[in-house]
Amino acid sequence: MTVKIRVLLVDDQRLMRDGLRTLLELEEDLVVAGEAESGETALRAFADLQPDVVLMDVRMPGMDGVEATRRMRARWPEARVIILTTFDDDEYVFEGLRAGAQGYLLKAISGAELANAIRMVMAGGALIDPAVTRKVVAEFARLAPPARAPDAGLAEPLAERELAILRLVAHGLSNREIAQRLLLAEGTVKNYVTVILQKIGVRDRTQAALRGRELGLL
Repeated sequence: MTVKIRVLLVDDQRLMRDGLRTLLELEEDLVVAGEAESGETALRAFADLQPDVVLMDVRMPGMDGVEATRRMRARWPEARVIILTTFDDDEYVFEGLRAGAQGYLLKAISGAELANAIRMVMAGGALIDPAVTRKVVAEFARLAPPARAPDAGLAEPLAERELAILRLVAHGLSNREIAQRLLLAEGTVKNYVTVILQKIGVRDRTQAALRGRELGLL
């Protein structure tokens, strides 16, 4: 029996929620656990349903998706949130990632890509739309390097291989893609990523990219 990934749809447009439900229910391992039309109702729905993954729109009446993500992650640190929006404005991108979203995708993606993103986030990964990834990398490059030395504040510095993997994570590569790039087993990369997250004190790959920049590692 296939274990279903339970998804909460959060979007103020009924037509969009209906379309997402139709797409996701074509996948054998995905099921829509519930729907919400605003940030406020999303928080209540999460409390009631405890879904595995949340697809969160950004612009909604009342509490927007960024604030809902921030509150959701603060109350339920284990919450897995993918922001799914038509907007790639810098403000939304960076605020959404800072709020703790594990994914930031544009609604132009295909149903298959969305389903794979849900599976990746469910497995503990993170996924950022390629167009958005370029913005994140460009912002990292634009910011002045921190005054402190790299690794400052870490109890145990990252090894050379760990630094290489962190940089690839920051560029949005999956474990499989990193393994192919570095000629490593995918399981080995997964173990490296776990160690990296522990060393720099974050919970997920998106936060690792942001924290890596703060530490002067990227």
